[in-house]
Amino acid sequence: MKLLYQTHSPYARKVLVAAHEIGLAERLEVIHHETSPLLRNETVFALNPLGKVPVLIVDEAFVLFDSGVIVDYLDGLHEGPRLIPAQAPRRWRALRLQAIALGIADAGIEVRWESERRPAELRWPALRDGHLRKIAAACDFLERAFAAEEADAAHAPDIGEIAVATALSWIEFREVYAFRSDRPRLAAWYDRFAERPSMRATTLSGATQDG
Repeated sequence: MKLLYQTHSPYARKVLVAAHEIGLAERLEVIHHETSPLLRNETVFALNPLGKVPVLIVDEAFVLFDSGVIVDYLDGLHEGPRLIPAQAPRRWRALRLQAIALGIADAGIEVRWESERRPAELRWPALRDGHLRKIAAACDFLERAFAAEEADAAHAPDIGEIAVATALSWIEFREVYAFRSDRPRLAAWYDRFAERPSMRATTLSGATQDG
């Protein structure tokens, strides 16, 4: 299988971390592709009409895109604990965490547009601040959730935890938001998770290319 990837994408990293956790990373040929709304990548567009990575090429006739869809597919290819638990309540906890992580990454990208990627004269600080408030609220939610559950770093991680870790790693990598401020449990949980081999093997790198 081929994974069209981007070394500075939180969504692509989520897929690759997941593949490492379930022992499938060796079955993926990882190919870096730069994509941006301002930089049309014809190879990616030919496979995904949205022009985004990650894209998983299973074979010439079977291509998947969107990180959640790809992880769901990969989760059916191994015999270990499922990244997407089948049973409640853990299933809904995992999917809810994944939704929060997706929102953090989405809002973080919007913050970057309004703070550095868009031409200065077109930036809207109020919109940037609105997205920052979303990230802050999401991180507060995670601090409370991990405080209530005392998340166990020893168990096999699920997709919610992977998504949260990769989203937090991205907002720290891009200096979008200081999530550690006044959130000791979230920071401690993230630091533990970041030491996992799957995270150490998939570190973020590179600058965004918009043209």
